[in-house]
Amino acid sequence: MSRQSPALSDRHPGPGDHRSAAADSGSGEVPVYRPVVDLDSGAVLAVGTDIRAADGRSRTEWPGDPASAAERLSRLVRSATARESLLPLVLPLPAQAVTAAPEVFQLFEGTLRRCGRRPRDVTLMLGPDLPRVPREPLVHGLARLREKGFRCGLGTAAVPPDLLLETRPFLLRIDPGIVGGLPGDQRMGALVDGLVRIGHGGGVFPMAAGVTSDEQVSRLREAGVRLAQGPLFADDEWLPGERVASVPAAPVEAAQERHGSGPPVTEFMRPPVALNTDATAEEVLDAFSADTALNSVVLIDHRDRPVAHIDRARFLLAVTGPYGHALHAKRPASRLADTPRTVPRNVRAMAALRAAGHERERVYDDLVTVNEFGQCTGIVHVGDLIQSLAGDAE
Repeated sequence: MSRQSPALSDRHPGPGDHRSAAADSGSGEVPVYRPVVDLDSGAVLAVGTDIRAADGRSRTEWPGDPASAAERLSRLVRSATARESLLPLVLPLPAQAVTAAPEVFQLFEGTLRRCGRRPRDVTLMLGPDLPRVPREPLVHGLARLREKGFRCGLGTAAVPPDLLLETRPFLLRIDPGIVGGLPGDQRMGALVDGLVRIGHGGGVFPMAAGVTSDEQVSRLREAGVRLAQGPLFADDEWLPGERVASVPAAPVEAAQERHGSGPPVTEFMRPPVALNTDATAEEVLDAFSADTALNSVVLIDHRDRPVAHIDRARFLLAVTGPYGHALHAKRPASRLADTPRTVPRNVRAMAALRAAGHERERVYDDLVTVNEFGQCTGIVHVGDLIQSLAGDAE
């Protein structure tokens, strides 16, 4: 790595934060978490989790009976959900289990729902044994998984292109051995370009594994890869909720060209609650109190241009804390505001979502849409964009 991941320096150990405590009693197994990172925004979009032995060795064998296999999947979900309840999960699964033990997923689904998760929140990443599994049972097994609502991923690029198109997975993992050849090995570069083109043609998201350098990130972006995992972003001690290393900045023009897709952002626009720039904190508090579903308030100038954005959670934390009301109520609300994150009202959803990821601390703040004159026309919930684009991907 060319720089140290913040995942190491920003950790705050607490109860249960040690790997030895994370080991499942009696199983001798420890969960390992790896972030799935958006190479454009740097945001963590999902959490991949795996099992290793408590002594640090990789645990590659898989339980033979369905009940034990389902329990292993359940342990991974429970451990990840205890630390991160919102992000989707990517779970490993030998391809052989898809064809040999369909009852695994019936047993697993019950635990999944008890953890407050839905099948669509989980991508089952089939292992490197994929090429050894007979084709017809594999295709039928993946179809059954999709019927139950699970997303599927192919955990190796060593599959025939027509099988990739026939199985229609959600993710295609580009192996670390291929990524490791970038950017210098032109053969590996051509292979990545081809895999990405085939994947995009079939609605499959390619995900690069084992990324170790900024140069690899640049080459992957050039090929059209958006998702990645690897030591560049976090090591094996990373835990869900911790920061990851920042990705190198992407050229704005290239990003706009790649992300000029999805429905127009106007489909997600909501009427803004706008107040004058001289509004007091008490007036903003009244607005939030009157509408419990209100996420934000926009402060506008005399020409209806947004000049400040007030996020509900941060504002209420300041105002309702000790002495908060006395300190802020009669004073300008702009003291508790942030710079508005504006997007043109004619922008596409994917470009708007990328804009939301520029500031990691405010990634879920509402976006403010503006017209050609810079006037506020509405607000957009980032969650609405994510749900829509995730649905389109299926």
